[in-house]
Amino acid sequence: MIHYTFYQKNPASHYIYIDMLVNDLQEDIVQLQLPAWRPGRYELGNFAKNIKRLDVWNEKGETLPYQKLSKDLWEVQCLGHKNIKITYSYYAAELNAGACFADEHQMYVNPVHTCLCVIGRENESHQIQLNIPSDYKIASSLKQQNQLLLADNFEDLVDSPFMASPSLQSDFYEVNNIKFYLHFIGECQPDWEKFKRDFSAFTTYQIKFWGDFPYDEFHFLFQVLPVKFYHGVEHKKSTVIAIGPGYQLNHGETYESVLGVSCHELFHVWNIKTIRPLEMMPYNYTKENYARTGYVYEGFTTYYGDKLLLSSTVFNEQEYFLTLNERLQKHFHNYGRYNLSVAHSSWDTWLDGYVPGAPYRKTNIYDEGNLIALILDAKILKATQNKKSLKDVCQLLYTRYGKTAKGYSENDIMAIVNEVLGTNVDDFFKQYVYAAADYEVPLHEAFEYLGLSLIKNPSAHINENLYGFKIIDTNGVAKISLVAPYSPAWKAGLFQGDDIIAVNGHMIRNNLQHWLNYYQQAESIELTVNKAELLHRIQLKKDSKNQTYFSNPQVKINAEANAEQNANFNAWKNS
Repeated sequence: MIHYTFYQKNPASHYIYIDMLVNDLQEDIVQLQLPAWRPGRYELGNFAKNIKRLDVWNEKGETLPYQKLSKDLWEVQCLGHKNIKITYSYYAAELNAGACFADEHQMYVNPVHTCLCVIGRENESHQIQLNIPSDYKIASSLKQQNQLLLADNFEDLVDSPFMASPSLQSDFYEVNNIKFYLHFIGECQPDWEKFKRDFSAFTTYQIKFWGDFPYDEFHFLFQVLPVKFYHGVEHKKSTVIAIGPGYQLNHGETYESVLGVSCHELFHVWNIKTIRPLEMMPYNYTKENYARTGYVYEGFTTYYGDKLLLSSTVFNEQEYFLTLNERLQKHFHNYGRYNLSVAHSSWDTWLDGYVPGAPYRKTNIYDEGNLIALILDAKILKATQNKKSLKDVCQLLYTRYGKTAKGYSENDIMAIVNEVLGTNVDDFFKQYVYAAADYEVPLHEAFEYLGLSLIKNPSAHINENLYGFKIIDTNGVAKISLVAPYSPAWKAGLFQGDDIIAVNGHMIRNNLQHWLNYYQQAESIELTVNKAELLHRIQLKKDSKNQTYFSNPQVKINAEANAEQNANFNAWKNS
């Protein structure tokens, strides 16, 4: 058994102190590996950067020598001793759904960040003793004995975050005799009945979708922040969701975000926690686990995380279409779709998948994969007269790969889609999954079958519509966040990161739109722009062809849809 003790000395410092005991050593050399990344975020995290002062001791309290072999691998010379103690501290000051945070109010830990692995002893049981105040309550999917958390093995340990706080609020609901727990830390007043009603609805639908639930319980761990926030991370028997602001938790956009991310993360219990690509079976925590199937493990999950809220009637059609419109806008506003496919963008998440990165370089596996899933769903429905859908693909993946603990390959995905659809669609994958492409044509085909209309409305903002650039208002300055290639802004020399200071000599104070509206009849305007701390005067001219940029897509039910299309829509909605 590998034993860890977690405690704090000065909570305000955000340091968690960890004592690790390793007994019954059989070798003179022990290697200790800290994971380099965490499942749910497919990029290197380099968690070792947060470790301060690592020491190794024998039974007599004498220090033992060690050396660091890599950024997160330590080798200890045991010198014949059978029991050793490793002490170190971890800086836990990042409050989101995937990191660690500790202060005077709580201890929140994702063990994948903090727990060293004894190489060769991963399959032994592991336990964490929490030395915390007696009034702290604990939330985790790990087995508990008072303040002791028990894991069957290292994989179980690092896939099981925990939260401990005196202010922890908890309740649960049951579906199919399985308990689903809701835990909240942060200033909020959860409307328990509302939460349990809606969560029960989409949970029931997901279990029906897959046919069973692979585990005996599940925990939703909510970190509620006082500011607007949205982040979720999946685990085998739990999820951590960071959301805010807490004062809007029960209503409006914030509550819809809670539902969206929670339904998404629950779907991950099957899709990626149970059904995994071959490249991640098992996880290799020491390096990148490259895979081109992010459009499946994140894209399909994003699609069903939204759609199953509609299918379970938690969302109405208007609420679902608002979410779909956001996905479409991200697609049409991302010029990286012409440069890097969704499959190769999946590979490159390990490089820069979670930051904007170089402009026009890549696509987003969540949003692009979501649209690929929608198109495939409609294709299967059409080819099978609504008898089958993408749901059948997911169920076959679960039966053949999830339940048998086998990883699927890229070819396996295409083969199952072909099997369900009854025809070969390898060309579709080549054109839209493995090649950089715009999805407008297959999207229109999918919407046509479902009796929906996709309308691309011109942006209401002149800078986006006429000139082709987007902004973020920051401290009174209009900072350019994106420029459409070959637009008037692009031709004038504006680019991402430039600050617009003035329009025709008038200083900007969070009012760029007003000045652009005022001068919209002018053939050109003069912008004063800060480029890398050098001021430039730039003449911005309208497009002579009156082309528009950054349109806002809108999907709605076609009022002229026929009975067959309406039947197709209902079949899709309920599939």
